[in-house]
Amino acid sequence: MLDFLKRRSYKEEIMDDFLCQGEVVNQTLKELNKINTYLGGDQLSLNSVIKLMQKTPQQIFEIVDLGCGGGDTLKLFSQWGSKHNQDLKLTGIDANEYIVEYAERNCQKILNISFASEDVLGEKFRARRFDIAHASLFFHHLQESEIVELLKQLIAQVRVGIVINDLHRHWLSYLFTKYLITNWSKSEMVKYDSVLSVERSFTRPELEKYLRLAGIENYSLSWRWAYRWELIIWK
Repeated sequence: MLDFLKRRSYKEEIMDDFLCQGEVVNQTLKELNKINTYLGGDQLSLNSVIKLMQKTPQQIFEIVDLGCGGGDTLKLFSQWGSKHNQDLKLTGIDANEYIVEYAERNCQKILNISFASEDVLGEKFRARRFDIAHASLFFHHLQESEIVELLKQLIAQVRVGIVINDLHRHWLSYLFTKYLITNWSKSEMVKYDSVLSVERSFTRPELEKYLRLAGIENYSLSWRWAYRWELIIWK
């Protein structure tokens, strides 16, 4: 491991500026969708959510996507629900209202998806209830204390469980991102944030520590390609 990867970085990504807007955001969201599709990130999220739904079958599931970005993961969920006759009520949450506007345009023809611009640690969101909370590439944007706080909050908000899909901090993942993703990308935000995302991501002991601090014991934590952690928490 590269020495600086032994500890999480707490530098802010460009995406962490909730006022960020314009074509750079649009280009970034389009590229992130391509990356997640090509490397299987969105499919990992869907597979994890299906595991939760299969354990507690019901007529309709209310699912929230934290840090929803352009809404493409929710699109995938909706398509799966339609194909398998499973009713889904899908909500995307993002603190950046400009990203929410993009997501609304991107998903405007899909009737079971809605969006809101809210702080997931704020009172308004805390009052919401869902069956399943999903977060892909979201938790690495948070400080350690925020991660523990949000885990405690979400386990009280959900009726079925939580899915967290995030990056594994590893030197191979770092080098792949630094020398391949950044050369492919046309977005300055992706070029900067993608490398920093790896620096801010997690090792297994770190995730296990956060879960322990949050008092969560009923979970599975698995390594998945490409350098992802699949964390499924049962209520």
